[in-house]
Amino acid sequence: MIAFLQRVTHASVSVEGELVGRIGPGLMVLVGVRRDDDEARAARLAERVLAYRVFSDVQGRMNLDLRQAGGGLLLVPQFTLAADTRRGNRPGFSYAAPAGRARELFLHMLETARRKYDPVESGRFGADMQVELVNDGPVSFWLEA
Repeated sequence: MIAFLQRVTHASVSVEGELVGRIGPGLMVLVGVRRDDDEARAARLAERVLAYRVFSDVQGRMNLDLRQAGGGLLLVPQFTLAADTRRGNRPGFSYAAPAGRARELFLHMLETARRKYDPVESGRFGADMQVELVNDGPVSFWLEA
């Protein structure tokens, strides 16, 4: 599984004009699911996101994780992260998990995160979403599990 993690001052996701998730300072994470992913990887990625140290300590060093910083977490499913972009001018999606399986694994990651942390918000799987965020730093990382 893939997580594109961004430290934000705030972020939100809407579907058809309806706000479905919003956080203040914290992490907005785009989540992609590949064909060979499973529940163990989904749980591992949730834990990595929660434990990844991207917030500043009193010395200004990125030394605090989300739990220590006390920010919000917004998980947003994004099919296109699993694209094969190595050749040509058009992405291929042979590496992406089928929609049903990807939905199951995204929801497993979401529930794992919610069991371990609060607040956790999310986008809506399979929906045409509008995501707004202000990247703080900017600070962005690509994580895999």
